[in-house]
Amino acid sequence: MLRTSSTLCLLTFWLLASHQAHGEFELRDAVECHPRAGLPHFTAKIESGETVRVAYLGGSITAAPGWRIQSRQWLQQQYPKATIEEIHAAIGGTGSDLGVFRLQRDALQHAPDLLFVEFAVNDGGVAPERIHQSMEGIVRQTWAANPNTDICFVYTLTQQMLSDLQAGKMPRAASAMEVLADHYSIPSIHFGVEVARLESAGKLVFKAPKPADMNAEPMVFSSDGVHPHVETGHRIYTETIARSWPKIMEANQTAQPHLLGPPLRDDNWERAKMVSIEPEMLSGNWTKLAADHSLAKRFQRNMPELYQANGPGATLEFTFEGTNAGVFDILGPDGGEVRVQIDGNEFTRNRIDGYCTYHRMATLKVGSELEPGKHTVKIELLPNQLDKREILFERNQTDFDAKPEKYKDHTWYASSLMLIGDLER
Repeated sequence: MLRTSSTLCLLTFWLLASHQAHGEFELRDAVECHPRAGLPHFTAKIESGETVRVAYLGGSITAAPGWRIQSRQWLQQQYPKATIEEIHAAIGGTGSDLGVFRLQRDALQHAPDLLFVEFAVNDGGVAPERIHQSMEGIVRQTWAANPNTDICFVYTLTQQMLSDLQAGKMPRAASAMEVLADHYSIPSIHFGVEVARLESAGKLVFKAPKPADMNAEPMVFSSDGVHPHVETGHRIYTETIARSWPKIMEANQTAQPHLLGPPLRDDNWERAKMVSIEPEMLSGNWTKLAADHSLAKRFQRNMPELYQANGPGATLEFTFEGTNAGVFDILGPDGGEVRVQIDGNEFTRNRIDGYCTYHRMATLKVGSELEPGKHTVKIELLPNQLDKREILFERNQTDFDAKPEKYKDHTWYASSLMLIGDLER
């Protein structure tokens, strides 16, 4: 099962922030399934025995070989005459604020008939207004690309979310997403309602060491309070889909194209996109990593192109018309320090953090909620030699002591630009 430290970092933030705004944002009643307008286009195709494509956009709970695979297998069993194809579009440790940028490349370009969206855990500490911006961007991008693609929101949970669910309420992130689900008549399924019920009944332990016998009672849901075991927690998630399916099928309306009416928020992130880095944006010593490079192979699915800054002064420059910019990049033990300049302002960022005994995908945030208009960005790898042992968390410093050569380089890996707006060419 995929567990990433970046996921745990997001969850640490969630622990600090999750309940602070309950007085400011109304929590929805904890209902397992809201069928709303159903999934009429997907149902019509799958019931007629056609090939259908199901995309799974989410974080590490979806990236794991659990409910994503199990639900596809369940659909195939229910509709043996159809062919069910999976589009794996999940990245551990990421929320809807990255998902909206990578949606086109990771999911929509593969023409899904059904898009599952799972970000309720990794969006747990995010303000409802920001969730609305990014999640509405996902919805509107999807239906702009193909108005016959059906969408279903699914909500996973952590141990800290149990108290809300057992009090009969959805946690804040799912409650925020329900506002959008209402606005666009999108069906939603909360995987956590049954989990909370079983835990209250003493039939489930949410967090405990993985037992030798996974059929033992009470069942153990997870070992870390977040990531379900494939044999137990993920099975509950899949069974929740199966239990909700008849309600969604009954709610199906006539398969009319999904029309994009007025948005919930005018500042939604419908224009969010990934933009390829072009050679003319680069100056100094850069290398485009070959397909057989270890990092290029590892991140190929989400980073089809990867550039490495080989020395101080390597610079990425671009101009865009819009409101938000960032770089989809990599943090790692060989990461250095970069200086970001935008519209005359500047700041520095390390491309290594306390978790970095390994490489992982990340986002270098350049500017957000900028004044609409033209903005010029320059990002440069600095010569500064970081005290990497001090940057690492104490528990990871033993790795530095054992393998100091892994940390000696000071580089930067950049994959794509993340823009809300358009690149000036």
